[in-house]
Amino acid sequence: TMSVSQNANNVLQAVNNLYHNPNPADKEKASKWLGEFQRSVFAWETADQLLQLKNEVESTYFAAQTMRTKILFSFRELPAETHESLKESLLNHIEQLANMSPILTTQLCLAVSDLALQMPSWKMPAVTFMQKYGKDHSSLSYLLELLTVLPEEVNNKSLRLGANRRSEIIDQMEDSAPMVVELLKTYIGKRAVSDEKLLSKIFKCLASWFYLGVLPGNHVARSKLLEVPFSVLKDISMSSSLYESACDCVCAALYATEDVTKNSDLVQLLFEGAHSLREAYHSAIAHEDTDKCLNLCRVFTELAESLLEMLVNMPGDGLGDLVTLDLLLLCNGHCQYEVAEITFNFWYRLSEMLYSSNEDIVRQVFGPYIERLICSLVRHCQMEPDNDKVLDENNDFSDFRSRVAELVRDVVFLVGPTECFIHLFSMLSSTSPPSTWDVTEATLFIMSSIAKHVKTSEGSVVPQVLQAILSLPSETHIAVRHTSVQLVGELSAWIEKHPDFLDHTLQFLTTALQCQELASVAATALQYLCEVCCQQMAQHYPALLQLMQVSDELKVSADATLGLLKAGVVTVLRHLPTQQIKEAITHLCSMQVVVLGQQITDSNNSGQTKDPTIWLDRLATIFRNVNVTSQNGSVHPCKEAIEQMWPVLKSVLEKIKSENRIVERWCRCVRFAVRSAGRSIQSTMLNLISETITHTYLTDPHSCFLYLGSVLVDEYGIDTSLSTMLGSFAEPTFKMLNEKDGLSEHPDTVDDMFRLCSRFLEKCPAHFLSHPACPALLNCALVGLKHEHRDANASVTKFLRNVMECKISNTHKASGEGGQHIIEQVIESYGGQIVEQSLQACLFHIPTYMYPDVAELWWAIIERNRQAFSTWFMSALKNLPTEATLATATPEQTLQFHAEVTVATEWKIVSYHLRDFCRLYR
Repeated sequence: TMSVSQNANNVLQAVNNLYHNPNPADKEKASKWLGEFQRSVFAWETADQLLQLKNEVESTYFAAQTMRTKILFSFRELPAETHESLKESLLNHIEQLANMSPILTTQLCLAVSDLALQMPSWKMPAVTFMQKYGKDHSSLSYLLELLTVLPEEVNNKSLRLGANRRSEIIDQMEDSAPMVVELLKTYIGKRAVSDEKLLSKIFKCLASWFYLGVLPGNHVARSKLLEVPFSVLKDISMSSSLYESACDCVCAALYATEDVTKNSDLVQLLFEGAHSLREAYHSAIAHEDTDKCLNLCRVFTELAESLLEMLVNMPGDGLGDLVTLDLLLLCNGHCQYEVAEITFNFWYRLSEMLYSSNEDIVRQVFGPYIERLICSLVRHCQMEPDNDKVLDENNDFSDFRSRVAELVRDVVFLVGPTECFIHLFSMLSSTSPPSTWDVTEATLFIMSSIAKHVKTSEGSVVPQVLQAILSLPSETHIAVRHTSVQLVGELSAWIEKHPDFLDHTLQFLTTALQCQELASVAATALQYLCEVCCQQMAQHYPALLQLMQVSDELKVSADATLGLLKAGVVTVLRHLPTQQIKEAITHLCSMQVVVLGQQITDSNNSGQTKDPTIWLDRLATIFRNVNVTSQNGSVHPCKEAIEQMWPVLKSVLEKIKSENRIVERWCRCVRFAVRSAGRSIQSTMLNLISETITHTYLTDPHSCFLYLGSVLVDEYGIDTSLSTMLGSFAEPTFKMLNEKDGLSEHPDTVDDMFRLCSRFLEKCPAHFLSHPACPALLNCALVGLKHEHRDANASVTKFLRNVMECKISNTHKASGEGGQHIIEQVIESYGGQIVEQSLQACLFHIPTYMYPDVAELWWAIIERNRQAFSTWFMSALKNLPTEATLATATPEQTLQFHAEVTVATEWKIVSYHLRDFCRLYR
């Protein structure tokens, strides 16, 4: 017996507590301790010891998982001379523990694969595995597991192998691949066919090599390996799990054949194989085996996606045989919509590829298939016949219908939207006896998805459709009425060109508004109508205002009311005579402000504050959409309304200042008010607003106050109250960001603070750069370059770019700013640090999609002073760690990167080179 170290005993005790101690506090404590233990450097030795102990499954699994985690994330802790013994030890554990538990074996196989990928001295690991375990049948299960996870781990982003090492590995995997094919062929031939578990493992292993893209396609085709998964797929009496792994294997092979010409034998084999599965599909339908239908549908769809270019470029010919589309339509005809939905992505891609082709030819060839597709989608959109309500917007079926509507809009141009609309209506009107309500509703639903694209000149069918809808009897099924109202809204553009329908339509929608289930959809339809027919609607303005006043009693949803207010009331309002506009705005605002005032009075009396967001949102909507300017020197029509509502808004803020969600809506409301009235309220309102928000920020530092501040700077530029505002914001912000993890805990504050700084730089650069808070803000931005939050990082990078692009224009000079020397000083002091910190951020901290922002920052420096950039850049590259991990650039690659970036002629070129260089570190 081996002696057990204290560390190992502690782990055994903690694992025991984690799984078997009934006390939740002890469990929690054990879990925390084990997490910390895994991060310690002692974990290597202890895990190895526990694997030798093979005490019980739980502690042994924990040890295996620790080993895998350490190799994945902390491989640098191990000196190179220990790698070989770790490899031997792990391979030994895999053998010794093979019968303990499959998930344990998987962890050990992952550990040894991650080791192999990070150990350049270990060449061709797949061959090592096959030579060591290939002879003995008892080791087959873990050999297959090793050969399955190794190719999967090559693209594991956590490994940070770097592009150099990764391409070296892929070359080795390509060299090992023929041997893997031969091995699998031997096993599959021998005895696997009778052993389901083994067969499943073989399929998974083959799929894994296909996905890596290293299998020699035509060699696989000749090896007849794929005959076995196809024979499984033809026999629907097979177990679900085996059937699914056969399907995965065939789909992986199809995925790997994107390059059809390079893999012609394999593609031909897969094409014939997939086409031979039609009978199996009919058989699965007859047995009501939906899972197998789903799997076959995946095969057919993957085939169609692989052959997409063939189908488009040589339809009906060879691999472009349109029978492939028949197979997909077979799946679209399945009674379960989950099966049909698998094909959607293919139809999208097909329509995308055909979008720019010759319309007539496309319609002749593909039109009939799209018509069949749309008819099958109408069937899938039918509600349950015994349903007596409107469809709930939040359930899965409703989501599915939205995806159908999107798909139909994408593919309909292949048959023509107007023609399709007419065809759908003829399906409804020609059936006798008349269609049942569920068929009618589904057809109207598909019609409404394309109604916007129907030609406004269409004069025979649309009038019949509208006539039928506008005269629907009130006892019609509520869902049919709901979809009809939606369809009317979608036909707004047509109605605008046929104004004789307008009055009748308005009556219809006003009636619908009074029915609780239809109120919201009717408000939205009215909104569309107002947007399109705003001239004609101006005469109906009083009626719209009336509707606005009663919308809350009519049970219109908050969103639909906003829509009606936005488009309906405000768009139409612009078409009123000038003197009426001001009255209308004041009236609309006071409707909301009265309610807010009442809420404050109530809360003073009861101590309970009601949520004011609905009314704040409505005010925001009014100011956001009112878009009117003051005519020749007259007072701005919004000025009075804003000044009147301010005292109430200030009291609202006082009540809700601790609730971030509501404060955000409050700021949004003020922001749109400021944007709409602009300079007309500068003298009366700017001080009041800036003092209120900085004062509140001291106790309740919501980042939206900073955002609102940036809007004030954008609108009013140089103003002493704004310079004071920056100082008042800076102090509490630094206090927050300087705490432990302050930057990462408050991404919104970082985002909004640097947006505010950018606005100052745009509007009054010298004022900003000589502001007492500026040096601390620049230092904070340098740290912020490594921020992983998308918006926060973008905001920091844009701010630093603005510093680099900063110039004193004539307007700034006129306003008494003499600051060119200040700018040069700042750039001289911070340029080198900006380049170094942003390079480090790209290599070690931020995700790939943020690189273009850094490239634009570098480009701004290059444009300002290429020579200085070159020097700063060279010293940043020299300071990179050289022996950090495998993932490191060679000295030649580093010099080449420097040369390419410093001679770049536009920022995109900088971006490409930066991305390629960073790949060497990931």
